[in-house]
Amino acid sequence: MNFHEVPLKTLVEHFHSDSRAGLSQQAVRTLLEKYGPNAIADAGKHSVGQIILDQLKSPVVYLLLIAMAMSLFLNEWLDAIAIAVVILLNAVIGFIMEFQAEKSMQALQQLSSQSARLIRGGQVMEVDSKEIVPGDVLLLEAGDMVQADGRIITAAALQVDESALTGESMPVEKFEGLLPAETTLAERTNMVYKGTFARNGNAQVLCTATGMDSELGHIANMVATATDTATPLEQKLEQFSKKLIWITVVIVVLIFGAGLLNNNPVLEMLKTAIALAVAAIPEGLPVVSTLALARGMMRMARQNVIVKKLAAVETLGATTVICTDKTGTLTENNMEVTNLLAEGVEWDSGKNGNTHHLAINRIKKVMVLCNNATMNDERGIGDPLEVSMLEFADEYGQDVEQTRSEYNRVAEIPFNSDTRVMCTLNQDGANFVSCAKGATESLWEYCSHIEIGEEIVAINDEHKAYWMNLTDSLAASGLKTLAFGFREMQEASDEYLSRLTFLGIAGFMDPPRKGVKEVIQECYHAGIRIIMLTGDHPATAATIAKELGIKQLGKEPVLTGAALGQDHLAWEHTNVFARVSPAEKLNLVNSLQEDHQVVAMTGDGVNDAPALKKADIGIAMGIRGTQVSQEVADMILKDDAFSSIVLAIKQGRIIYMNIRRFIIFLLSCNLSELLVIGSVALLNLPFQLAAIQILFINLVTDVFPAIAIGFTGGDENVMKRAPLDPRKPLISNKDWRRVWVYSLVIGAAAVAATYLAEHYRGGTPDIKAANNVLFYTLIVSQLLHSFNMTIGEEKFFKGPLMRNKMLKASILLSIGITFLCLWIPPVKEALRLAWIPLFDWGLVIACSLLSLIMIRLLKKLVFKNRQ
Repeated sequence: MNFHEVPLKTLVEHFHSDSRAGLSQQAVRTLLEKYGPNAIADAGKHSVGQIILDQLKSPVVYLLLIAMAMSLFLNEWLDAIAIAVVILLNAVIGFIMEFQAEKSMQALQQLSSQSARLIRGGQVMEVDSKEIVPGDVLLLEAGDMVQADGRIITAAALQVDESALTGESMPVEKFEGLLPAETTLAERTNMVYKGTFARNGNAQVLCTATGMDSELGHIANMVATATDTATPLEQKLEQFSKKLIWITVVIVVLIFGAGLLNNNPVLEMLKTAIALAVAAIPEGLPVVSTLALARGMMRMARQNVIVKKLAAVETLGATTVICTDKTGTLTENNMEVTNLLAEGVEWDSGKNGNTHHLAINRIKKVMVLCNNATMNDERGIGDPLEVSMLEFADEYGQDVEQTRSEYNRVAEIPFNSDTRVMCTLNQDGANFVSCAKGATESLWEYCSHIEIGEEIVAINDEHKAYWMNLTDSLAASGLKTLAFGFREMQEASDEYLSRLTFLGIAGFMDPPRKGVKEVIQECYHAGIRIIMLTGDHPATAATIAKELGIKQLGKEPVLTGAALGQDHLAWEHTNVFARVSPAEKLNLVNSLQEDHQVVAMTGDGVNDAPALKKADIGIAMGIRGTQVSQEVADMILKDDAFSSIVLAIKQGRIIYMNIRRFIIFLLSCNLSELLVIGSVALLNLPFQLAAIQILFINLVTDVFPAIAIGFTGGDENVMKRAPLDPRKPLISNKDWRRVWVYSLVIGAAAVAATYLAEHYRGGTPDIKAANNVLFYTLIVSQLLHSFNMTIGEEKFFKGPLMRNKMLKASILLSIGITFLCLWIPPVKEALRLAWIPLFDWGLVIACSLLSLIMIRLLKKLVFKNRQ
């Protein structure tokens, strides 16, 4: 049923209610059983267990778990314990960061039990909002939150702030009456909706829908059914992991089969297979990627940004489109006087003008006197339009308190839907002045004269046509307009709303937030498209878009949300949509994602929640944001600063670049181990590396240097590059070719050092010493290889890696840990280590340096310009 188009009497009968006495207690109990409590279904917070499980959902972790199980099956307890430590470390780091974010988000929300005043059985009473049922007669006053959807029974100057639900920046005037069936939600002036606020006036309302049946409930249902989308990083890591798993499986099967053909013992080959699997898996990847994202998360926290999910930090770096709500996100959600026109004088906030002209001074005085708002030290209290007038008058020399004390108010005709004019009678000593404001066409009915210069002349049709044209012109620019008039009298009169002198008109707008225009331009430089969505009028949307520098694509600067329903590719023709419903916002996000765009959605209202959840990354406002929007978002801007998004994008791009660095580093190191193990097994050489040794190498050379690589700073051009294509894999085919070449060089250096050590040693082969030379050469080669992770045109000696003090410290730490193991007998025995001759140490260092030099030459001569 469309409640806005049904006669009120019919609705009252439908709910078996009474518009004066309300429902009986028996009827309330029956309806409560039928419709249930007036509450929105709780989507539920993330439990501690859920957060822990989320840390284990990774193909790489699955591989490690399989390797651990195989180690336990073969009674290789040390190997199994070492793998378990890696998995646990990754889970703990991820859990701590996401649990802290969950706590921060909960602290932001102000949860309080709401009550409502209503009439039941002819008695006014106050009940818990959950007990409201359809058919109740609700009582609304200024400052109340509307607790359920309802139809206006009676209203006196009622204005409702519906910005959280519809995106409409101005409070909406509400009246009794019928509306056509096709009236949009934002224009249903005979209805009020759950979750909105009464800003002015009072009303009696017949409750028509509660809980999940309300408009707010419909949005909550869309939020519940909107599926979360895996972040680009999660998708690419999953693709990468699957590819790595297949490579590992193929190599392990080939080596295992070759060993059996060479008549090697099955148990030994099974142990070799485990060693191969451990070597191929970059155990450090989960830990390093988690730490890199966690560091970005902490850096964002210092910028007043709460990141609820680690991967969300990187997602912004891959963002190609930002769909942003207008009200409260791009604008202040606070009205401001932008234009003032009087006969012969014009003031514009962008161009300024004479604010001390006689006519302007009169308008400022009327703004102060015909006004029920008040000002304190921090902000104005009252209707947003009236507050903006006080702020304007005060800023331009009209002392509000002094003016009001000089002109004492003695009478008032409040604004109502019939006259659409407010008028006050003020006394100045023995004289009186009548001050009025209202819609231009309405105020004209009470004006007989107009002030031209210092003369007051009778109004004629030309005057009226001229000022109506000016009013229409301001309205076409997206401004809300008010006209002003006054009348000086020698004595008080009940007819003070008559024979007024017309002064001029003012234009009002919810102004753009400071710094947003610059942020949008920075997004364009970074190749990111901005799409503005609003529930406002198209003219208002077009004006704000122009002021903010949002690019126009086609002939139509603005399309309505209905265009999205008619053409799912409407987003190709414009960057600005007005009168957009929650469902249309969700459809837009879906359409963009189908086009392989990485979508960030910003918003603060309930109406933004479904799209916030569906987007690749949802960004909610912390101050103005509703509880619903904050719950479904991936990221919350605590200070509501749109500029924080650019900082997050920059941080995300740096993180993505560093993730690619350390993945290439980890792969080339681990595959070098795999090549070494495979070669030794195929050649049936006696100095094979044990699984525990491989795991130690991975932990020492992978984790610490890779973490340091993940903390490498970005360059000054990071926000001047186009976003990465989300369809491209994390590691391209060219990257894989480089990885195999790097692995061959490192592996060859390790085998060469071992061969040379045994060749020059003479006599009986020392298998333990040969094993140790192979072990140490792999460690040193891989540590030095971290300096090869330059990207593009980065210099070797003066690039970001050489400036990375953490990387140098991590290499020294890894070397220190390796030598420390020689002094701890249990560890030394477990790793099968021994002191090797000084000559062997020389070979280890020489071959490791040779691998570094060869790779640098290959990067310069073969891989140049292929980064």
